[in-house]
Amino acid sequence: MVADVCAVCAKPLPARNGRTGRSSVYCSAACRQKAYRERQGDGGVSVHGLIKEIGRQVEELVPQPPSVFYSGVTELSSSVARLRRVARTARDTARESVTPGPATEVLPSKGSAAEGAAAKGSALGGSASKDSVPDGPAAKGTSPRVPDSRTSAPQLTLTETDFAALTESHRREIQVHCYRMSGSYDDAEDLVQETFLRAWRARDAFEGRASARTWLYRIATNACLDFQRRTARRPRRYEPLPGMNHGTGEAPARLTWLQPYPDDELPSAQEQPEAAAVGKETLELVFLAAIQHLPPRQRAVLILRDVLGLTAAETAEALDLTVASANSALQRARPTLRDHLPDRRGDWTAAAPTDAQRAVLQGYMAAVERLDFTAMADLLSKDVTLTMPPNPFWFTGRDALIDFVRPNLDPASPMFLGHWRNLPARANGQLATGGYVRRPGTNVYRAQVLDVLRFDADDRIAEIMSFEPHLFPAFGLPLRL
Repeated sequence: MVADVCAVCAKPLPARNGRTGRSSVYCSAACRQKAYRERQGDGGVSVHGLIKEIGRQVEELVPQPPSVFYSGVTELSSSVARLRRVARTARDTARESVTPGPATEVLPSKGSAAEGAAAKGSALGGSASKDSVPDGPAAKGTSPRVPDSRTSAPQLTLTETDFAALTESHRREIQVHCYRMSGSYDDAEDLVQETFLRAWRARDAFEGRASARTWLYRIATNACLDFQRRTARRPRRYEPLPGMNHGTGEAPARLTWLQPYPDDELPSAQEQPEAAAVGKETLELVFLAAIQHLPPRQRAVLILRDVLGLTAAETAEALDLTVASANSALQRARPTLRDHLPDRRGDWTAAAPTDAQRAVLQGYMAAVERLDFTAMADLLSKDVTLTMPPNPFWFTGRDALIDFVRPNLDPASPMFLGHWRNLPARANGQLATGGYVRRPGTNVYRAQVLDVLRFDADDRIAEIMSFEPHLFPAFGLPLRL
């Protein structure tokens, strides 16, 4: 007999109302996810377990009611994507086994480096010393710990698939770290793969005296520094374009590589208790743009110290610096960061969006779809700014912004782009919207722009950062409607 209460929270399940097919055992997607995490246990990702979980999710799919079906498909999609990432990492590491690359100098060596990591007893991901695996007999007053995916190190006996499953359990927090360092979602994904490949190449250089997280954070940080040296990116100021009204405000900083990060990919507090590693306040686009002004090594020191909460000694060890050099870099980085942040902390911190701001987002989307300039202008602050990385277009002030969009939204204009539809999204802890255009003479709405919004104290739109549509899939948005 099928239970009529949720298997997790014991609340009544939704009425079937004549619906046929297999009944759900959870009352909501949240309970479904909680049950999934409990089934995963402390052992982390297991390939066989993940395949089995996908099979269970497929069996539980029912097309009605739509809300239950949608949550089930979303969960299944997430699991399949996770398995695909494991398979991709396993494939890449298998290639490395055939044509191994040289171990890089960024990895901890046997002996002193590993012993130093063990001595400090904390992961670069922010875990406390009590979470480290004891080397040898258990300490007095503690019981022996069974190594798991959070504390065990890659060993030579691991197959490529086992190694990929272990690293997958750290993927998202490593990706967030690479994103902070690079400011680009696309580059962060590449840097995560580079991190895992470097780890595979030098897996015999790690003795397991510190956590796998410590090891991966150190590799990731140095991979990001190598990337910065290759690209030599530097923020510049936007420059006026001939014949374009940019407004009367100061030209903002131009970071052609800046991209948003989808909220759905952030590890939750339940998944990653070391929440300092993924704090949303330090993922705001304003903060991300500000730290891009720091030289790469200063940026790394500031992230390790002020975001991940490492000590000066831990940071120095991770970056092969002296403690004095690490402290000096931090002292230079903090004033530079403050100079590139708004004066008021409330103008950029990642407070949860309010109901009023959600209402403004809905009004903004509706105004665009109605091609209503007046309604759109009413939602903008007087000093609103619009930038469109990596494109050179920028505008400061409501009048300049409306002057720019008017020809594209006016059906009588020869520059009329088409009719719009919008879907809400979330990026970097902020409200966002995916915009789709149906061009004249067509009947399909195609992805056009991802707008990330920032609001002022009066809940008006103070900033719009518009990004290219290839990012839509990462935000769970289709490329066409």
